[in-house]
Parts: sequence; structure tokens; C-alpha cells
Amino acid sequence: MFICLIADYGTGDPAFAEVAQRLTGLLPSSQTYLLSVPPFSTLATGFWIAQLGLNPGPEERLIYHNCAPRKDDSEPRPDNEGEGLTYALLPNGVKVVGVNAGYTLSFIKNQVKALHILNVSRGGSQFRSRDVFPGAAAAIAKDDLSLLGTALKPEQIPDPPTDRVAWIDGYGNIKTTIPASSINLQPQTKVVIRIGDVVSDAVYSDGTFDVPEGTLAFAPGSSGWAIDQGEPVRWMELFLRGGSAWERFGRPRVNQFVTRIG
Repeated sequence: MFICLIADYGTGDPAFAEVAQRLTGLLPSSQTYLLSVPPFSTLATGFWIAQLGLNPGPEERLIYHNCAPRKDDSEPRPDNEGEGLTYALLPNGVKVVGVNAGYTLSFIKNQVKALHILNVSRGGSQFRSRDVFPGAAAAIAKDDLSLLGTALKPEQIPDPPTDRVAWIDGYGNIKTTIPASSINLQPQTKVVIRIGDVVSDAVYSDGTFDVPEGTLAFAPGSSGWAIDQGEPVRWMELFLRGGSAWERFGRPRVNQFVTRIG
């Protein structure tokens, strides 16, 4: 079993080791990969659940995610209660277990074969992803569906926004949630892009390196996935050949608005 653990603990945070240790204790033959997203970023969490879950990989896969801002109720939370745990089954058999918060399920909601609440405690610990949820995740990994509760409908999950920064990769490329299918431009068309307070000229390209050195490109990026019906999903990306689009736009954060002007 290959487990992808997606959480907002922070890069290098020992919390990852604690949760991975707990999961490995329950699933001794498993291998765990750790992916850290920004604090409380349900958008980045949902984006990577889809990117990793809907693309090819090991046959036996579990995505275990935890990004729980506890914003579903602004009142005081008894017993550290937070958003509830869910189970999703993707068309390729990948199992997804994690908290239903914000956009965590938005990118997969129309692709799932099954989507259910899991009947486990919503409280009991400040560190629920270590102390409360791993047993349910392990049960799902073993095809034990005894904890399945009420089915969720796609309309109960928010749609993903189509105008945000989704991720900044190690090269400073800015992955967005702008669908490539929404852009109808000829290659080499000049565009103006705004992120936060920074505005920059860019060139629309249909190929990653089809721009001169030093040019900011606005192009379909490397992220996306196939769907059962229709064209594959692709997302627009901003990259500065020979530089960093992230630096060009003043180091924007995930979830900031991306606007094409004109």
C-alpha cells in the first residue's frame, strides 16, 4: 500500500513523522510519502488530492489528508471537535480519506465513484489525524467499509475557484486554478496578469518553452488529469523562463486571486 499523506503541518514538522509512524503501525507493509501544504490551505490540499489521485501510480494507493481550519463553526469547540472525516473512491480505485473542509474535495467531487461521511469521532484530540483518524484510514485501506455513513452529494461540496494561485513550485512557477479550456487565445498573444497588487505583461503560449529567455509566459502547465468523459483537465501556469514568476509577482501566496486584464 502506497500512502500519500497530505497535511498542513509544515515542511519538516515532526507531526508528519508521528502520523506516518501511526499509519505504518496499522499498515505494516505500507510506504508513506509526505506532502506539506501551506497552513489551512484547503485549496492546495484539494488540488494535490486530485493531481496525485487521478494520475497513474501504484495500484494500491491511499491518500490520507488533513487540513482542518475548523471554520465550519465559529463557536467554541468542545473536545477539540472539528470538521468530519470522509471517504472517497476515485475511478482508478484510489482511496481518499480525510477531513471535509473548504476545497479539500472540490477537485474530485465530480469524478468520485463513492463519497461518504465516516462514522468516527469529530473530536477527542487536538491532533485528530494522529490520535483519532488513522484507524479509520487503515480500515478503508483494507477494504473494511463498516464505518461508512451518509453519502455526500457533489452539490454539497463547493466548486473549486477558477481564479486562484494553487501552488508555487520549486522553480517559482505559479500553478493556477484557471482551466486551460477557458482560454481562447492565439499563441504569442500579449496578456496582462494581476496577482495581488502586482501587474505584469505576459505572453500566452501553448508550449512550456515556446517563449524567449526572460519572458513571462501564461500557458497550460504540467498539472491536470484525465476524466471519464470529455477532454483532460489542464490548468494554466505562469512561468518566467530563466527566472521566477513567483518573484516577479512579489511572492504571492496560495489562494490569492489571479486576474487576466483585458
